[in-house]
Amino acid sequence: MSSTNCGNGGGADTYTGLRIASVFVILVTSGCGAFFPVLAKRSKWLKVPAGVFNFAKYFGSGVIIATAFIHLLASAISELGSTCLSPAWQIYPYPLALAMLSLFSIFIIEIIAFRVGSAKLAALGIKHDPHGHGLGSHAAHGPEGVSEDEKTTSDLEASQSHFDDDSALAQIIGVFILEFGVLLHSLLIGLTLAVNPDFKVLFVVIIFHQTFEGMGIGSRLAFMRLPPKYSFIPICGALLYTITTPVGIAVGLGIRNTYNPGSTTASIVSGVMDSLSGGILLYTGLVELMAHEFLFNKEMNKASVGKLAYALCCMLLGTGIMALLGRWA
Repeated sequence: MSSTNCGNGGGADTYTGLRIASVFVILVTSGCGAFFPVLAKRSKWLKVPAGVFNFAKYFGSGVIIATAFIHLLASAISELGSTCLSPAWQIYPYPLALAMLSLFSIFIIEIIAFRVGSAKLAALGIKHDPHGHGLGSHAAHGPEGVSEDEKTTSDLEASQSHFDDDSALAQIIGVFILEFGVLLHSLLIGLTLAVNPDFKVLFVVIIFHQTFEGMGIGSRLAFMRLPPKYSFIPICGALLYTITTPVGIAVGLGIRNTYNPGSTTASIVSGVMDSLSGGILLYTGLVELMAHEFLFNKEMNKASVGKLAYALCCMLLGTGIMALLGRWA
């Protein structure tokens, strides 16, 4: 048995043509997953039933949760447990600690943002619902404004304008947090695919992986409620997701003679990034998606048992499929 290569180099140079083609294949599949919900929601001629959007939304929540556990935390534990690393990395569960650090960091940031936003809305005389729902993310849930009776028309218009901007900013921050964690993961996937010896199996799995993950991101982007001047944000979010993995593949192909994903440096960088991303997606998936879709959603609280069961089945299907893909990637 050959010894582990902990230095630079070691990237596979087989299937060069197919690896180059994978840049464009992944670009298309990622784009289809991310852009379809966004464009379908905006399209007037493409009549997509509401049930399709609901399926994508709940399915996507399950995908994001499984990504956090199976594709990020599990990978981080493996990477930071590599034999190439110093024994000091083995005396403490650093992957879980880093995930916890990122989770609490996002939580504290959201608390501060919520308190500042609430104070600004209170100054404008706008009441708000801290569990405002309908967008799939607490940060994306703009407080539902109700003005005081004694406000004049001009005051109401000015207050609503401020409210719209604050609500839009809250939504953008919420989706940015979610997408940041996913993009780090997608970049690392691209780098790995470019140099991995088991390219064929990994390539097929990543096609499905990126499509399903794109559906999760796209469904969240599609349900953002933004003023017209911010209407470009969902498109930009879908575009960023679409290009990240292909960029990672292209970079990996360019440095495959010197890049070894199992090297000491690569293991540390990948492990730390996966840990931090895992914490972000855990918070987003469990707190902002699951809790706010099922516990704090007024519509879901009043929904029939059948509708609740359907939503849970969609979410569990997304979780199950994404977890199954973790068997190979």
